[in-house]
Amino acid sequence: MSQDRRYSFEFFPAKTEAGHEKLLATARQLATYNPDFFSCTYGAGGSTRDRTVATVLQLDSEVKVSTAPHLSCVGDSKAELRALLTQYQEAGIQRIVALRGDLPSGMGMASGELRYASDLVEFIRAETGDRFHIEVAAYPEMHPQARNLEDDLANFVRKVKAGADSAITQYFFNADSYFYFVDRVQKLGVDVPVVPGIMPITNYSKLARFSDACGAELPRWIRKQLEAYGDDARSIQAYGEQVVTEMCERLLQGGAPGLHFYTLNQADPSLAIWKNLKLPR
Repeated sequence: MSQDRRYSFEFFPAKTEAGHEKLLATARQLATYNPDFFSCTYGAGGSTRDRTVATVLQLDSEVKVSTAPHLSCVGDSKAELRALLTQYQEAGIQRIVALRGDLPSGMGMASGELRYASDLVEFIRAETGDRFHIEVAAYPEMHPQARNLEDDLANFVRKVKAGADSAITQYFFNADSYFYFVDRVQKLGVDVPVVPGIMPITNYSKLARFSDACGAELPRWIRKQLEAYGDDARSIQAYGEQVVTEMCERLLQGGAPGLHFYTLNQADPSLAIWKNLKLPR
């Protein structure tokens, strides 16, 4: 695993002009901390394709932080993917987060010419060679649609062998799950950097719903403490900041090659953790 630490922030493309202005303000604030890159999500079935492209190009050119678009193969043809890759190459984009992508609501099975993230990674390499640094997703607590842990580990290995350079994990709140995952894939011959995805805790009900939907485990001891605070938003945020900071300290001390913050288009929750960790930027 690389000894170079890297730090990055993730955004989602806003639906409104006001939301987009907030995103840009957040990005400019985070840019002053000199992150290695930003990333921008790609809605289910490519539903935010145009907004993702516009956001990525604006962050990269105006905010002056290297920005990685998420790219998924669900619902997109090879021709559409090829056009996006060409557009990103011409704009000087250097990094891509390659995903299978979420299924749009009502879609029972994956559509498109490529079915899996490993197929997309292979396609990007075939089309562009080594032009892009390719990130893939990792799931320390297992992808919610995987049949079992062994299959999920095999899927991750397949993505790396298809040409991925590094990985970003789904968020988690149990550092042991991350260390166990890294140990397992290394024993399977995979040694690319696996960067922990970090979700700040700011709202218990939203976090619980999202975690249940995406398969991220919210440990009982955290749930019960957050429930005890009720509507006390200040206490929830203070407790969440402490819990996540302590987990990040353990991850970095244990050799994690960096941190990737899921900002939800807000600067302060991620920066509170950043400052607590005294990250050397």
